[in-house]
Amino acid sequence: MIIKKYTVNNMNEALTRIRYELGKDAIIVSQRKIKKGGFLGLFSKKMIEVTAAIDNNKSNSKESMEEGIEAVKRLMKNKVNEHKNKYNEDTEASKLIKAQNSPSKDNEELVKEVQEMRNMLKDMMNSSSAVNTPKSKLHMKLESSDVDSKIISEIVKMVNEISDDRTEEEKLKEIVNNMVKVSQNKEENVIVLVGPTGVGKTTTIAKLAGRLSLIENKKVGLITIDTYRIGAVEQLKTYADIMNIPFNVVFTIKDMQSALESMSDCDVILVDTTGRSSKNTMQISELRAFIDKVKTENIHLVISCTTKNKDIDVIVNGYKPLNYNNVIITKLDETSTYGSILNIVKSAKKPISFITTGQNVPDDIKLLTAEEITKLILGEDKVC
Repeated sequence: MIIKKYTVNNMNEALTRIRYELGKDAIIVSQRKIKKGGFLGLFSKKMIEVTAAIDNNKSNSKESMEEGIEAVKRLMKNKVNEHKNKYNEDTEASKLIKAQNSPSKDNEELVKEVQEMRNMLKDMMNSSSAVNTPKSKLHMKLESSDVDSKIISEIVKMVNEISDDRTEEEKLKEIVNNMVKVSQNKEENVIVLVGPTGVGKTTTIAKLAGRLSLIENKKVGLITIDTYRIGAVEQLKTYADIMNIPFNVVFTIKDMQSALESMSDCDVILVDTTGRSSKNTMQISELRAFIDKVKTENIHLVISCTTKNKDIDVIVNGYKPLNYNNVIITKLDETSTYGSILNIVKSAKKPISFITTGQNVPDDIKLLTAEEITKLILGEDKVC
């Protein structure tokens, strides 16, 4: 148990300090008026001494919250009784008239302190309500899948608004399925992959090249502008040699035009780009200059399924200047929950073109239906 005393000018100051130093679960144990300072007892200043406590070993937040509420109620009751005892010669009606028409300094202080305690009590009861409100099975199911809390609230609301006789599970599947969009674009002309570092763009583009050339028998060309990362060029060149497809490295915007012209007989040209921080607008602008030279609308944002929810919006919004129109979600094999797929789709507002499920080239790249992706999100299926 941690107990601290605060000497303050008013209850508002006390509450602010208690919440800052002890946290929202602290409870007020006692309160009394004191005089501080002055000379020989003269000209001393009236202050309030507040004692607060928090049980740092208690794990039951509901129990702590209830104790806090009861403590504030006791304080309010004691404060009013103290005032009544001081002015016991007055009736409650006369005190009310005095408070309304010609309030004394003591009345004003009482009204102010009681109001402050009422406000604190209201805040604590609201917090208690939030703690005590049980989560539905639907909410817990989505939460366990790592779906963002805002999206969970949206889905739960939509489920509750459907009034037919279907089960919650059936309604949920329909709603999530409608949220998930799958790309209808064909893999042709020039395809550009963009995204932050570490999401697996180079491996993904190798898988895509293998799928198109080895399985669909298309003539594929590979271009990379990722000359910053050590080994990136050699890695992609090795894949190109194994698949026997043309490969070109672009260093400048001027080189891009000649590289595209050299592969004009290809059915599909895949362009691998440098991983850039979505928060660095200058780097994104440099990347856009290369993409504008390509003159394609087939641009895919590559983002990992393991990306933290709070980072998804940052990445998605940071790459918007590149005008991507599809999303490739990678590394599904590195996580056991797939709610982030829904978080990415909702944030980007773009369809999913591919997902990747491992390191094998070209096998571990898939084009799933909305129904299959929904099963992954809801934990009804796994990739491995």
